[in-house]
Amino acid sequence: MATDVDFAAGVRQDGLPAALSDAARLSAVAATGLLDTGPEEVFDDLASLAARVTGSGRAFVTLVDADRSFWKSCVGVDVLALDDRQNPVRESFCYFLVGLAGERFVVEDAATDPRTRSHPSVRPMHIGAWAGYPLLSPDGQVLGSFCVIDESPRVWSEADLTTLATLARSVSAEIHLRQTLDASRRAHKISADLAHSLQQGLLPPELRPVPGLETAASYLPASVSGRTDVEVGGDFYDLFHLHGPYYGAVMGDVCGKGVPAAQVTSMARYTVRADAGQTLSPAAVLDRLNTAMLDQRAPRFLTAAYTTFRLTQTGLSGRVALGGHPPPLVRRADGRVQQLGRNGSLLGVLSTVRLADVRYRLAPGDLLLLYTDGAFEGRPRPGDSAGAAEPLSSEAGLAASLSATAGLDAAATVKELARVLAARHGGWASDDTALLALRVPEAE
Repeated sequence: MATDVDFAAGVRQDGLPAALSDAARLSAVAATGLLDTGPEEVFDDLASLAARVTGSGRAFVTLVDADRSFWKSCVGVDVLALDDRQNPVRESFCYFLVGLAGERFVVEDAATDPRTRSHPSVRPMHIGAWAGYPLLSPDGQVLGSFCVIDESPRVWSEADLTTLATLARSVSAEIHLRQTLDASRRAHKISADLAHSLQQGLLPPELRPVPGLETAASYLPASVSGRTDVEVGGDFYDLFHLHGPYYGAVMGDVCGKGVPAAQVTSMARYTVRADAGQTLSPAAVLDRLNTAMLDQRAPRFLTAAYTTFRLTQTGLSGRVALGGHPPPLVRRADGRVQQLGRNGSLLGVLSTVRLADVRYRLAPGDLLLLYTDGAFEGRPRPGDSAGAAEPLSSEAGLAASLSATAGLDAAATVKELARVLAARHGGWASDDTALLALRVPEAE
């Protein structure tokens, strides 16, 4: 047991420093994630350097909890099993560093120094001289020690002590860097989960069934190197019943990402639903949406394609209007693909907009595809050649890919387009992509 040492926070009943049991310190030690973990090169390299520079023979990176000293690195001690890489805290000099509240602890002759001569490990562990610096958390909690041990008494030079202090700071910095990285990863996951939940809340949980019509949709978020972006996107779609035999479907793309885009997305989707029941004119509904966005000072503009339709004895009859949105594609039963609609104004920018209804018909086997520009504007991965950008690098490429799905039902068509898009991007989609397909089944 140590003598002639005044510990800043006093001692416990067992005579060891009370700081060993401090709850905040123990929490900081646990937060390192290093207790009861195996050896790692970065810590072993720093300990080996300390042993080599000082010529001491042994060096330790130690984490200290209330009851033990765990050796994350132990150069000069031949142990492999985790259970052997530790000793009771009372048998370790490390408690001095904890009790001294972050000061260094240096002993030149452990057997005669009044602070350590009665320590139970001096003779069993062959401690002639000991020098150590605390490992500190960012807020100053003592996590453990970085120390060297010489079997013989010696005078530690200033160069030795300066080296130890520098290496101790390096170990502390490595621990802090890991914690910061882990915290960043956890925060990113939380943000990604929240963004995913918000995005899902902006899309219908499942498409409303339309009797006599096949429907399918897909939302593919932007990603970088296979990692989904944490920001909620502005792409949205909806399919809903109007009245009698009439239904409405909308596809929209709000400029930008994040909370402002989500606010506009939510407002746009529900404004369309609210106004859709008052008129079968898609152009009139989009015009009202434009007015609502200006009245509410929407922080983002958007593009939208909106169609109203009903099933007939010969297929489907509908009208579509485009507010600055890419034209929908119609895939005929024989594989021919046609653009649909007339170019119109962006929504949420000008008080007077140019919008027009265009009538169309679908026969049995025909499919209508609404989509956002991520389906053809997403860039290929960095380093890909220009030729690798096909087949979805343009509206013509998208039309060709859609034509290749001739004969597939709505669900299979959307699934195949999503597959081709994912294969092209290779996990590096630079924009969100929404797809919505409506197909008139072929007569049995």
